[in-house]
Amino acid sequence: MRVLLVEDEKELSRALSKMLTKDGYDVDCVFDGADGLNFAATGMYDLILLDVMMPKMNGFDVLSELRRKKLDTPIIMLTALSDENDKVLGLDRGADDYVSKPFSFNELSARMRAVLRRRGKLVSDNKLEYAEASLDLTTYVLSTPQGEISLTAKEFELLRYMFEYPKFVAAKEDLILKAWGLNSEFESNNLEVYMSFLRKKLSHLGASFTIESVRGVGYRLAAKC
Repeated sequence: MRVLLVEDEKELSRALSKMLTKDGYDVDCVFDGADGLNFAATGMYDLILLDVMMPKMNGFDVLSELRRKKLDTPIIMLTALSDENDKVLGLDRGADDYVSKPFSFNELSARMRAVLRRRGKLVSDNKLEYAEASLDLTTYVLSTPQGEISLTAKEFELLRYMFEYPKFVAAKEDLILKAWGLNSEFESNNLEVYMSFLRKKLSHLGASFTIESVRGVGYRLAAKC
């Protein structure tokens, strides 16, 4: 899962990034509110850790602007402010949780897992499920009652995104952003090659659904005809 860490204390940012990476997260770090807003607004992150007291733009204003833009990415506020009114302000502006400094990494990690579960992105045993299929987020293994198969890193990112938002059409641009990142020169017409690989693996496992192309838009999960 991809996490954006918006924290101006660089030593703390480095330490958190190291521990989150060890926990299996992909982490991007920025050090002021303006950059935090720009990165978060791309919609490419599964979770945002947002400090309150930062240069250029404070965390409350970043939070408000992101929610105004209808970004529903889970956001956990990180702050040295311990006043109850500050916590209420963050939650009222759309934060999903609030962690006061100093905090233990174990506490933060547990709160992250809880927030992700509430948003439906994480199920028991660190897996995502759709229909009868299960996607293991730590081993990149896709399984059904008929068997299991390993996915490549890119196949995993693509299918994970579709499992997270199964009711929506996944736009080509969003899929490329999730799997290859902001600076990718990957061409969208090559995306069909990866989708073809995934269709074959789903068929091999006897899945009741496949990946359907939506002309001019992207892809969606759909029951087999």
